Amino acid sequence: MASSVSMNILFSFIVLFSASCVVSYTIQDQFYQCITLHSDRSIPFSTAFFTPTSNATSFNSVLKSTAKNLRCLAPSEQKPLLIFTALIESHVQAAVICAKELKIQLRVRSGGHDYEGISYTSGMRRSVPFILLDFAKLRAIKVDIEDNSAWVQAGATIGEVFYRISEKSKTHGYPAGLCTSLGIGGHITGGAYGPMMRKYGLGADNVVDARIVDASGRVLDRALMGEDLFWAIRGGGGGSFGIILAWKLRLVPVPSTVTVFTVPKTLETGATKVLNKWQHAAHKIDEDLFIRILITPANSTNGKKTVVTAYQALFLGRTDRLLDVMNHSFPELGLARKDCVEMSWIESVNYIAGYPSNIKPEFLLEGKPLLPPVYFKAKSDFLRVPVPVTGLEGMWKKFLQEDSPMMIWNPYGGMMGKISESSIPFPHRKGVIGKIQYLTAWTDADKKSADKHINWIRGLYEYMEPFVSKYPREAYVNYRDLDLGMNKNANSNFLEASVWGKKYFKNNYDRLVLVKSKVDPDNFFWHEQSLPILPFKVGQDGKSLIH
Repeated sequence: MASSVSMNILFSFIVLFSASCVVSYTIQDQFYQCITLHSDRSIPFSTAFFTPTSNATSFNSVLKSTAKNLRCLAPSEQKPLLIFTALIESHVQAAVICAKELKIQLRVRSGGHDYEGISYTSGMRRSVPFILLDFAKLRAIKVDIEDNSAWVQAGATIGEVFYRISEKSKTHGYPAGLCTSLGIGGHITGGAYGPMMRKYGLGADNVVDARIVDASGRVLDRALMGEDLFWAIRGGGGGSFGIILAWKLRLVPVPSTVTVFTVPKTLETGATKVLNKWQHAAHKIDEDLFIRILITPANSTNGKKTVVTAYQALFLGRTDRLLDVMNHSFPELGLARKDCVEMSWIESVNYIAGYPSNIKPEFLLEGKPLLPPVYFKAKSDFLRVPVPVTGLEGMWKKFLQEDSPMMIWNPYGGMMGKISESSIPFPHRKGVIGKIQYLTAWTDADKKSADKHINWIRGLYEYMEPFVSKYPREAYVNYRDLDLGMNKNANSNFLEASVWGKKYFKNNYDRLVLVKSKVDPDNFFWHEQSLPILPFKVGQDGKSLIH
């Protein structure tokens, strides 16, 4: 009897002691037990679960493995209590069920490119702990050339997808991004633009089915989720509606031989004049041709700082026809035959991504980025009228005030102007000349340095306001910018969230909020810029039931 009483006292002491320990340990332990209970396959703890307490070295390695922005890994940013690397798709279902049971937030990372790091860190108050669900092991790709399609798991990079398509056919491709280490799960949720978008539209325009896990832990395909949700996930931004397991992509035809070129122009060799012409020509030119501009600082021949505008292009055809197109529509660039290089489409993927010419296409299977992670801040704009020459000249002055700035101007037009703004949530279509991306990068962790660079890019963004789209000033959701506004711990209302929602989605914002309110009425899926839910119930027809 005494022994039994002693054991009960000891057990009570252990329970009380455990309750007084750090709450993160309790959640980690309970989550692991819950996942094990709901999984139909045993889960090796050492390869699927990483915590900052039990295996800090592995935890930090996995956390940083695909992170591109060191600013988001700063000590001030909240890190996950636990990283769960799903090994099979049912683990994703279990993660949703268990996170709901434990009342803990779940964040999902497919590639880690997101500019504000909201898939793997949090800028919210520390009272909101979360678990990171990582898709690094879910990257299967099944290409069906006869069906002109491919099923691709969300953790695969677009470089892997491109390579696997090219393995099966030299005349098939997919119109997605230019950076090959992008995770395709999150890439398509924002639209997924790339160098073939003027010919075929966005990656999201060429998705024919999907598999997602909803807020109840159910796996839904297009038929089960319905057309409203299928519409919303293709461009409505990640982290609001469910967790993408896989996309079914519609493949597009590509020539056996394409042509690429890069032609630089400095301020001293007419950069302003050529950029002015690009604004009038690049969105109207033959839709087989995509000419983007990479803008960086450099030292001129006289030792002074100057601006280099590099015109980098993919043409879906051979050099002879390209030269005819350029001579007719954009002779100001001065493109010559010696500037043009013919290659296969898969080789052009590496070229556009900036890899050295000796890198073979097989390198795409490694899913590695070209450059190591840095601290950076980015913003975006859309052009609907050309920036006047005086505006460009002022822009150069602002640009040269920064240490390591960059701008990327991407042309629209072609198929992008033919698809309706409401076809999918991505609304930046007819009338858009191009998109501008502003970046600044630095390598030191000092806060004063970060403030200096961030203040510079905010200043450039402010300077450009008169020249870019208005009412709203549009922005690209895959270039997340928390300067545009943030949720207040998951409870921003429709009007508050519209401050950034209208910039990303324009008039599609209203429909997105209706879909969100219908499929996730408890707002289980949320982050700093997720879509809000309405303060009334929404029926299956998308209409309000209770005000």
